[in-house]
Amino acid sequence: MIELAVFDMAGTTIDDGGAVYRALSSAVTGAGATVEPGDLQTWMGTDKVTAITALLELGGVTPDHARVASTFDAFKQDLARAYAATPPFAFDGVESAIATLRSRGIKVALSTGFDRDVAEGLLGSLGWTVAQDPAAWLSAEVTLDAVVTTSDVRAGRPAPYLIHHAMELTGVRSVAAVLAAGDTLVDLEAARNAGVVSVGVLTGALSREALSAGPFDYVLDGVADVPDLPEAQESALAPAAAAAR
Repeated sequence: MIELAVFDMAGTTIDDGGAVYRALSSAVTGAGATVEPGDLQTWMGTDKVTAITALLELGGVTPDHARVASTFDAFKQDLARAYAATPPFAFDGVESAIATLRSRGIKVALSTGFDRDVAEGLLGSLGWTVAQDPAAWLSAEVTLDAVVTTSDVRAGRPAPYLIHHAMELTGVRSVAAVLAAGDTLVDLEAARNAGVVSVGVLTGALSREALSAGPFDYVLDGVADVPDLPEAQESALAPAAAAAR
């Protein structure tokens, strides 16, 4: 049974039309590097400063501090323009799935390779809110229990820290009671490194075959299918079972 579901943002819960992919490519090529599509996809789910550093070096540009910083700024500016022109939206069934999970007593957190500023702007454009008080997760006015960004941890994916910090924020102690879902291989690697149920979703750029190359427990069409997993179903039954004792 799970107590916490941790979902990635862009490509997993939020459809941004590939804006992150294009903004990352544009920023790195604008810095003079060449970008191979395979390398870009490999680094997509990671902390964006880490991704830019790696992609600059792979593309023949020395990733010194000033170059990385200016490229990251260009990435954020490109992404902000893209989101202003074409606002992102939730994938079909995601908001309903979040509501269903939370109605069963399962807390829901988002994790992301974005920093806090980008993540909050993205959430604001969707109208999603976060409980200020973790004990308030039953409120119908609260969408999420926590959001963890790369501003909050020492390292992003594939390190497990985003997931573990989501556990800390929501008061969940056991990794056996946590599920994490994402659309990239590094999402799956982070889930496995964290010791939680690892779920791949096909709403991103990877095919089922490509995503299945990573360490997974499930590969689903999307987050909308998470409430149907056995672990989530068990949680739905737990309150009734406890009351019967």
